[in-house]
Amino acid sequence: MGAALLFKGILVGLLASIPLGPIGVMCIQRTLSRNHRSGFVSGLGAACADTIFATLALFSLTLVLTFIENNIMLIKALGGICVIIVGVKIFLSNPVVQIRKNRAGKTNLWQDFISMFLITLTNPAFILIFVALFAAFGISREGLGNEGGALMIAGVLSGASLWWFSLTFVVSLLRRRFRPRHLLWINRISGAVIVLLGAAAILLMFVNTPVDGILPHK
Repeated sequence: MGAALLFKGILVGLLASIPLGPIGVMCIQRTLSRNHRSGFVSGLGAACADTIFATLALFSLTLVLTFIENNIMLIKALGGICVIIVGVKIFLSNPVVQIRKNRAGKTNLWQDFISMFLITLTNPAFILIFVALFAAFGISREGLGNEGGALMIAGVLSGASLWWFSLTFVVSLLRRRFRPRHLLWINRISGAVIVLLGAAAILLMFVNTPVDGILPHK
């Protein structure tokens, strides 16, 4: 039973992480311009934030979910702004400078982790993805218990981490084929894509209604 729950959690973590948005683009860019460790640690930050979302979705922590629902517009706006700032920074960054920092061992992995963790947290609507995935697998808090819930959350973290490790590992294998001029264009393209995704997230706030369905209805 425990192994089955852990396996389901891993599948949920994988399926939730596979769609590539601004987080995926950032992890790929960091892997190419820095190294595999930087890309993976960045992905690990996103995985930890996703695990928090999965915990909220599974255990229905009403107080936190109420706060998110009441402030969803502000949170999404801040998230979009953060993504745009990161995109502009990537667009303007010089890959040669980053390569020198890599050789000098000046890559800050903690900064990579925290930055991606915080950016991912600014997209609380992602909770709905976990709500949908848990429902698809027939997973509910009532049927799990505390130990089962802990196993499920551990599986989500493992599955998400596995995805980011695999993605950044594959990208890092291709990294040596790129020259500084190629990395410059990669920075330009990925930075522009990230800026557009951040701007789209802000614009969609005026099209979509606030997050509905997070809170359990009596």
